[in-house]
Amino acid sequence: MATTTEIRPRALVRASGGPRYAVALAVDALGTGLLRPFLLLYGVMALRLSAPVTGIAMTVGVVMGLVCVPAVGRWLDRGARSTVVAASMLVRVAGVALLLATPTGNVWLFATAALFLGIGNHAWPAAHAALVATVAHGRERDAALAGGRALRNAGLGAGALLATACLVGGTTALQALAAVTGLAYLAAAALAWSVRVHAHPAAAAAKSRDDEPAPRMRALLAANVIYVFCLNVPEIALPLVLVTQMHASPVWSAAIFVANTVLVVTLQVPVTVLMSRFSRRTALALSGVVLAASYLGLLAATSLGHGWGAPAVAAVSVVCTIGEIIYAGSATALVTALTPAHLLGRALARFQLSTGFGLAVSPAVITALASHGSAALWGGLSAATLLSASAVATEKDQGASRAGLPAGGTGKAGVRVRRGG
Repeated sequence: MATTTEIRPRALVRASGGPRYAVALAVDALGTGLLRPFLLLYGVMALRLSAPVTGIAMTVGVVMGLVCVPAVGRWLDRGARSTVVAASMLVRVAGVALLLATPTGNVWLFATAALFLGIGNHAWPAAHAALVATVAHGRERDAALAGGRALRNAGLGAGALLATACLVGGTTALQALAAVTGLAYLAAAALAWSVRVHAHPAAAAAKSRDDEPAPRMRALLAANVIYVFCLNVPEIALPLVLVTQMHASPVWSAAIFVANTVLVVTLQVPVTVLMSRFSRRTALALSGVVLAASYLGLLAATSLGHGWGAPAVAAVSVVCTIGEIIYAGSATALVTALTPAHLLGRALARFQLSTGFGLAVSPAVITALASHGSAALWGGLSAATLLSASAVATEKDQGASRAGLPAGGTGKAGVRVRRGG
């Protein structure tokens, strides 16, 4: 089995789409970090909507945005790559423009803006993964996907910190942040489009067997719905438990969130490279075991009471973040490795649907479980994650990987890369 044992920054940037595309990702992430954490505040402070109404409008927008994902998959399977990435950014430009044009008290325009932002946020992961899978292959592709996630988290964190500093300006500052976000999305879209990456699905299909089926990945997709709960543990579960049940200072929640971001930025690529010693499926199953163990650790930590409980929760949250890093470095990589190149778009779209669904339902599930106590929350998450890891480990691979054919990329004959400038 091929492994990647060293990190070469230039090769990593090249495998991720090139320097110009890396800048596009950074600018896009910075813009998202400026607005996304404060979209609720924009509805409440700038538009004078009630918090429940604002929250419902945002949720509806995010959920309805999932409807576009299958169409994105079909578009990718026709060969589009950088064009789809740019389109996902331009859709968010439209969302920000609608946000700025929304008059005070108009919930419908706000919901429409949230819908456009949701469409862009759901379309981007599949489009980005398809582009990286087109220009890079094997374990180099896995490292490139990990590098993209690390860069994105760095941009999101920087944007959120900058926005927090600007919030002292009140409504005017929120509107300025929205405008800067729109400009950032527009610049990122121009940069991504200029990369000009396009695949030739017909050439890739000709290299594969005509009767080769699309991998169903039912167990993987179902398990992914549970796995993605880990992404909302630092943002929702831990603050909920620390503040409302343990009565700890909110500073602990903020510190855990910052530590999570820093660890992802610094360790995502090295851990992904380290895990290349194992098969992607083994790594994904192992991430479930690590996450389940961290949930049990959090259950034990919350039982320590007010004095030692908060520090213990913070310490165990590091283990949860390691599990998240292993999951993020192996899940999308496994999908791209299992899927024939001419079917990659639809496979990534199905994976994004499972991710989006998990992210949409996890806040409600987490809060419902937490209302029944720590044992229900952490014990339930641990059991569900272990079951998911078992399903991932025992699922049989189909399609290209089983047949010994290239997967997750079109090869040099099936890719056209033209870089402007």
